Amino acid sequence: MDLRQVKTSEADFGLLSYDPSFQNTAPCRSAITYIDGDAGVLRYRGYPIEELAGRKSYLEVSYLLIYGHLPRPNELAEWLHNITYHTMVHENVKKFMDGFHHDAHPMGMVVSTLAALSTFYPEAKQVHDEGSRERQIHRLVAKIPTIAAFSYRHSVGMSYIYPDNDLSYTANFLAMMYRPSWTAHYTPNPVLTQALDTLFVLHADHEQNCSTSTMRMVGSSLADPYVSAAAAAAALYGPLHGGANEQVVRMLQEVGSKDKVPALIRQVKSGKRRLMGFGHRVYKNYDPRARIIKEAADSVFAVTARNRLIDIALALERTALSDDYFIKRRLYPNVDFYSGIIYQAMGFPMDIFPVLFAIPRMSGWLAHWQEMMMDEEQKIARPRQVYIGPGERHLPEPTAEKS
Repeated sequence: MDLRQVKTSEADFGLLSYDPSFQNTAPCRSAITYIDGDAGVLRYRGYPIEELAGRKSYLEVSYLLIYGHLPRPNELAEWLHNITYHTMVHENVKKFMDGFHHDAHPMGMVVSTLAALSTFYPEAKQVHDEGSRERQIHRLVAKIPTIAAFSYRHSVGMSYIYPDNDLSYTANFLAMMYRPSWTAHYTPNPVLTQALDTLFVLHADHEQNCSTSTMRMVGSSLADPYVSAAAAAAALYGPLHGGANEQVVRMLQEVGSKDKVPALIRQVKSGKRRLMGFGHRVYKNYDPRARIIKEAADSVFAVTARNRLIDIALALERTALSDDYFIKRRLYPNVDFYSGIIYQAMGFPMDIFPVLFAIPRMSGWLAHWQEMMMDEEQKIARPRQVYIGPGERHLPEPTAEKS
């Protein structure tokens, strides 16, 4: 704000920066996630993502993001109890979801239902009350898989499956998704459960991305976390954010075979099309999450059979990473390049891909929301603009009516 003192005259507004899309503007100071895009580094609360993924469960990592440290055994037990306790949703939430058209997009249902939860928990508006914030955090982390699974079941015309609190977080989600009926026996495959848990860890947070910035901006008005999370999920719904891995799958399906990869590369280099899943707004090196997902793919395919698209993806990666065009532009595979292939192999339809992103990202959104609520420097978000419209002008003087 001191820059505002630099003026050409007393009437001048003062100096401000014009930064489209906030590419070089930091709206906050945060202790949650560290990214070094040039070096390909991602850390949650100081821990490298490579050490967390596969070694710590998603719920342990969500605790880390929200509270700043990995849970001690007693803290983990209490955290798991609180999450398990809140997995159910009010029966009227089911009725609300029943009101959607049979072909409603699952992500649209998730966005709307998150906002509707605000009306079920009016005490959530007490955003400066630590105890109230704690309860809403438990509820949102616990209920987002239930809402996500219900949205899928509704979209395919199947009855809802209630949470099974004897299962782990990801196993419970898979059971709510795929269990034929409440009375039918269904045991989620432990390999797929672990792979999904790893994917959830990788997607839990990613600094000030579009949806997280939305969570902070809406929350800065002291809106409750349900409507703030709904706004964040709406941002995630966009194809440039949560829908990116779907675009990768569609591109690979269009290519169809490895022998057509060179033709795709030529089209990209000539500017006729984009190479989906390559390059990143932040990373100018290999996305560390992409390496981990690529390794997780083998364990998934050992259970599901190999997704034919993976061979096209590998051929595409090899070709691109040996081409000077991509090397000079530092275009490397990102997290979306392989995640969609794995989700498809696990039986998830593409409409559910952004929903799968929203489930783990909820803990990141809440971590940033909580951090903002405790930051005395934060005020209601209010970006400035550079006005380029007309100067002052006036309506013509009214003419006297003839008698």
